Amino acid sequence: MRVLVQRVTSASVSVDGKVVGEIRPSGQGLLALVGVTHSDTDAIARRLAEKLWQLRILDDERSAADIGAPILVISQFTLYANTVKGRRPTWNAAAPGTVAEPLVTAFADALRELGAHVETGVFGADMAVALVNDGPVTVLLEL
Repeated sequence: MRVLVQRVTSASVSVDGKVVGEIRPSGQGLLALVGVTHSDTDAIARRLAEKLWQLRILDDERSAADIGAPILVISQFTLYANTVKGRRPTWNAAAPGTVAEPLVTAFADALRELGAHVETGVFGADMAVALVNDGPVTVLLEL
């Protein structure tokens, strides 16, 4: 599992022109783009959720847990693109939807269990993501 995290001052995701998830923190929040591969498990999703919740990338080296920063979670199979050969990416390392969707949900649920306010996109939908990256700060999380 890979989680591309961006520190944001706002973020939203729309499907068919309708906002389905949005965070507008009073300070900072996090946008988490989540990619799943074939070997991922619920345990990995939980460990990455804990890592994200405690990650000290907000102002004054604080974490989302420290200030209750909201998190927008969006599935992103393209995080497993293979671009080594040619000009056309392959997606072989990305798990199929039947595997990935429950794990993205497990990741979001684990964050909620930790106390996070979590908004989500719609798995498999054509989503339009809008964000204001703060810093900019972008970090790739893996185990």
